[in-house]
Amino acid sequence: MKTVTGLFDSYADAQTAVSQLKSAGVDSDDISIVSNNSDNAHRLDDDNDAAEGAGTGAGLGALVGGAGGLLTGLGIMAIPGVGPVVAAGWLAATLAGAATGAVVGGAAGGLIGALTDSGVSEDDAHVYAEGVRRGGTLVTARVEDHEIARAEAILASSPRVDVAQRRNAYTERGWKSFDPALDPYTPAQVNEERARYGSSSRL
Repeated sequence: MKTVTGLFDSYADAQTAVSQLKSAGVDSDDISIVSNNSDNAHRLDDDNDAAEGAGTGAGLGALVGGAGGLLTGLGIMAIPGVGPVVAAGWLAATLAGAATGAVVGGAAGGLIGALTDSGVSEDDAHVYAEGVRRGGTLVTARVEDHEIARAEAILASSPRVDVAQRRNAYTERGWKSFDPALDPYTPAQVNEERARYGSSSRL
């Protein structure tokens, strides 16, 4: 299996890409989505606020509606340095424990590690993690070799972020790599980042 990946400034664009991947025959079990939720656009169905665990990581909690059946298991968790995210699929399972939802240590390292283990370069993995930290949405799909071209074509035709350009934009402002020890971006900072790259809303 190979991994194709797209970082999106808009959650709606990421949703569209996921839907297109599914329509092209990519199994839901092989698609993941991880999206910044600092603005609480997606709410938990109980009082277990994932944001409270943002410093150390938190297990997945079920979402209130709104998921639209995009992927099974869509829930909220927190990643050190990123803060609260909505996540689903194999990448979410890696971060939060596949069947039990148990917290795993070093969730941020798990995000980068899961990507690099599946073939994403470490440099790109750091940009993807930083992109989610700054308000983006990451879509990953594990596909067979014969499906790579079709999956890449789907993502290439979508408004996904050009990773090289985004890396340059980050480094021009002093960024070196994703650092899980940093505080997550505030909603105001996330909105500023989205405005900088032309996305004022995830929905």
